[in-house]
Amino acid sequence: MNAVNSALTKLFDILLVPFEWLGAELSLILVSGVFGILALIVFKYISWQKGIKQTKDKIKGHMIEIRLYQDDLGIVSKAIGKVLLRNFQYLGLNFLPFVPLAIPFVFVVAQMVVRHGFEPAPVHEAPTELLAGTGTTLRIELTEEHRQDVARLAVVLPDGLTAVSPLVRVPSKGLAFQEVVPTRSGAFEISLSVDDSELSKKLFAGEERGRTMQPERVKSPLLAALWPAEDTLAGSPFQHVAFVYPESDLGWLPFSGPMGVILIFVIASMAFGFALLKPLGIQI
Repeated sequence: MNAVNSALTKLFDILLVPFEWLGAELSLILVSGVFGILALIVFKYISWQKGIKQTKDKIKGHMIEIRLYQDDLGIVSKAIGKVLLRNFQYLGLNFLPFVPLAIPFVFVVAQMVVRHGFEPAPVHEAPTELLAGTGTTLRIELTEEHRQDVARLAVVLPDGLTAVSPLVRVPSKGLAFQEVVPTRSGAFEISLSVDDSELSKKLFAGEERGRTMQPERVKSPLLAALWPAEDTLAGSPFQHVAFVYPESDLGWLPFSGPMGVILIFVIASMAFGFALLKPLGIQI
């Protein structure tokens, strides 16, 4: 999964350059629209277009039958049953081809979320602001078999990040927490280690905005599809490393943050796709 995520991230870094010049809002809408159109074209070739059209025509025919023979309860009852059965057939003909399209959908949406869903952590330069409750809480979870190893967990903060709480360990659950405050803008690497196992977690703060930013590193390959900007924790005693970034402000768009990115992506891709159904001659 690391190789797939790395390759896709590099590919999107190249492909999205022209869109990024237009700003986050237009970039998100246009990329969503392009995906919707491409997905529609793929749907055309992996679905039974003739069968979909025939099923829709039969549903229309049964609806006309209901209208024409509305005074005959027997005919109307049979026609309603046929409409229901044909609707199930219609849903099946449309749903099954969309299943393989869900895979690229997840990967593309994940790329949009890590690029547009978050803002860098806020900077606190004044010494009086370096108090507990003002920073970002780093949450570290070890795997079940390594829970007790949290006692030997070490967290090393780079220059520009200051701890405003001790490293709190919960050995029974393999958890550790520490609150940190950025004192300047920058791209930081927080170093984590347990015995000989070492890794890092990226944190962007202030005016330093990475092309991709994600608040989590995960171990599961399935969850890794949702967080493609950093490698998984495979082969380490770490299960999950995370903190909370502020949600992005998507400007004039009606939604914000990662869920806003997902909603805009779904709405825009569907809108572009439906707009081109007839021009592309696609049955859906």
